[in-house]
Order: sequence, then C-alpha cells, then structure tokens
Amino acid sequence: MKKILATAALATGVALGVQAQTKKSPVVQQRAERLSNQMARELRLNNYQTTRLRAINEDKVAKMAAIETRNAGNIRVIDEQCQGVCQERDRELRTVLTTDQYSNYFSNRSAYYKYDKDYAAQASDIMLVKSVQNPLPASAKGATISQTRDDSKTTADRTR
Repeated sequence: MKKILATAALATGVALGVQAQTKKSPVVQQRAERLSNQMARELRLNNYQTTRLRAINEDKVAKMAAIETRNAGNIRVIDEQCQGVCQERDRELRTVLTTDQYSNYFSNRSAYYKYDKDYAAQASDIMLVKSVQNPLPASAKGATISQTRDDSKTTADRTR
C-alpha cells in the first residue's frame, strides 16, 4: 500500500513539474503571437495555416526564450542554438505552407528572425525598466509595505 501511494505521489509530482515547465509566460506568448501575425499577413495564410503557424511559433519561441535565458550574455551560443530551432520550424512549416508560401517564407526567414529578436530585446528592456522602477523585496515572505504611525509626538503629548 505504501509503495502504491509513493508511486502515485511521485507520478503526480512529475506531472505537475512537467505542467509547470510547459506553461508559457505571457511575454513568450506575446512574442509568438506578434511573429505569427506578421508571418500570416505577409505570407497570406488561410485560417488553418494560421492556426498551425501559431502553434509552431509558440513552441519554437518558447524554446528560443529558454535558450536565451540559459545562455544569457553568450550571443554566439544563443544564435547557434536558435538557428537549430529555426531549422525545426522550417521542417514543420514545409508541411503547412504551399510551395509558393514556403518559398516566400524561406527567402524572408532572416527578416522574420530579426523581427522576433528585436521584439525580444525590446521586451526584455521594458521588463528591466519595470523591475528597476518597481523592485520587489528580496525576501518579502508575504509582508507588505504600508505607512506607519507617526511617532513624532512625545509621551507627554499622547497623555493629554
């Protein structure tokens, strides 16, 4: 019985961990949405193609964001690994796009990559500014900051 409970607890923990890792941040979702909108507009995609493109871009942008976070500051490694993710996107888009659309995508691929990278840099700059303007306490543990009482009055003033 204990083994069954332990196995169930482990399976639940693993499932929750995987679910937490696969959740996409709002920044990643916005980044993927922006890129998808640009590509759908320029490539003149139909609804089915746009839906598939959005799913592909959300997955690939999440992978690229993870690469950027993991290798922060090492631009060469980021570019190499992101190019691998872009090649995955190429293979997946080949099955979604028509020959003409894929040809247009392939010839503009570097522009889409730059479009995405520029937005990612802008978004990270905005997040940095917000974190400097509104810093979180190092260890709040649920504490809040509020106005304290005025202790400028003397004891004699309080007893009157």
